[in-house]
Amino acid sequence: MAKRKSLKDDSCPVARSLDMIGDRWSLLIIRDAFDGMRRFGEFQKSLGVARNILADRLHTLVDDGILEVVPASDGSAYQEYVLTAKGLELFPVMVGLRQWGESHLFAKGEAHSRLVESRSGKVIQKMALQSRDGRVLGPADTVVQKLKPGRD
Repeated sequence: MAKRKSLKDDSCPVARSLDMIGDRWSLLIIRDAFDGMRRFGEFQKSLGVARNILADRLHTLVDDGILEVVPASDGSAYQEYVLTAKGLELFPVMVGLRQWGESHLFAKGEAHSRLVESRSGKVIQKMALQSRDGRVLGPADTVVQKLKPGRD
């Protein structure tokens, strides 16, 4: 099988992001980490993925700074995988995918999970991109600016 082309040097931030976390196993590992899973066995049981694939994805997520390996919280000899600050910043991405899936991938009345606020138990509001003054923005309201090197 041919190795896929790396997009780590692409000028598009979407391409670079997908290069790092864009395969299904990586995103599902990140989802499970947000749901509190920390151990290899927990991820393997949840995902049903082959151990070698899981080990590879966990290693890559650690190398890319999305997860870090820490001693087991129960004091055992095991190690655990926890989201880093960089990994925690993926929360809106995961919520956006969840909300899009809830809207488009389930039949009316079909069972699925939902994200609720932990304190109130109420379903969270659908995410929306907003302008600096609070207006909701859609695709027609935005444009991508290509920056020259050295300009942020």
